Amino acid sequence: MVSFYPTVVIEAKPGSSGEVRPAIDEACESIRKATKGWGADKSGLVNVVGGLSPSDRFHVFRRYPEIYGGQDLNDLMKSEVGSNDFGLALQLLTLPNDLADVKIIKKCTAGLGTTEHVLYQVICGRTTKDIDLLKKAWFNKYSSDLGLLLASELSGDFKLIMFACLQGIEQEYDTAFHTQEKAEADAEMFYKAGQKRWGTDEQKLINIICHSPAEYLQILNYAYVDKYGYNLAKALEKELSGDARDAAIYHVNMKLKPYEAAAAQIKKACAGFGTDEFALTCCIAQYHLFLKKVDEAHSKAYDKSISKRIASEVGGNFKKVLTAIVENAPY
Repeated sequence: MVSFYPTVVIEAKPGSSGEVRPAIDEACESIRKATKGWGADKSGLVNVVGGLSPSDRFHVFRRYPEIYGGQDLNDLMKSEVGSNDFGLALQLLTLPNDLADVKIIKKCTAGLGTTEHVLYQVICGRTTKDIDLLKKAWFNKYSSDLGLLLASELSGDFKLIMFACLQGIEQEYDTAFHTQEKAEADAEMFYKAGQKRWGTDEQKLINIICHSPAEYLQILNYAYVDKYGYNLAKALEKELSGDARDAAIYHVNMKLKPYEAAAAQIKKACAGFGTDEFALTCCIAQYHLFLKKVDEAHSKAYDKSISKRIASEVGGNFKKVLTAIVENAPY
């Protein structure tokens, strides 16, 4: 299972300073120049933001207010470029990864209704360490419990899968415990909770996939295929529906084949009539740390790079900044 957060974000202490080095200070100065005077230099912002790595995002966010009198970088982006597609992309891409996730959750739960198909990408398919960090980041920002917010927003099976992921119940992989024999027993339990049962035991299905560490889920998935002829994702597709189904399958696939799962989400954001610009932006911002590998998986699966997909779906500075992030993403 891959971490979405660079080491500097995981190890950071609240209130710690940004790294003082020429490249970070130059990026801060370039942002300052691009936002000075009447109207923002959007091309200048694309050039600097599009070249930031995930670690750079953290350091620039912390360093900018140290240089420029306490000016919050996210507030600056909102005031200079607004919150349209391009503006939101700049806001997310100038935040550390954990705070970008916090902002995405806030936007998904603001106003009437919840944006479930983007929200589950923040909560599902994450390591326990990432989830713990996300919950702390939410509390530090809003002085409230993330679970309380989700409890008020979600319901049904979707709520079950989201809370199982939010609680970070995944077991630590232990070869003495997570054996082939256990996998065969769990495969049978999974089948009995789903297809063999009249009425699905959704909680049991969700508990199995959320408790299982990635290494063990691979063994369990093979055991299920051997015994029943198809994989866990296909079984979940048959037994669940709607956002709960999509979230559960995403969670499983992020454990089994994370780069392919992320590539599928990018394609999904661009599928059908009209692009889901919010979902696309969130994908690029969230997968930033391993975006090169996602791009390779996307090209292999769909015979098209992520940059080409973006270019065929959106335009202007929005296209330019997303494309720049993809092309400059670290290996």
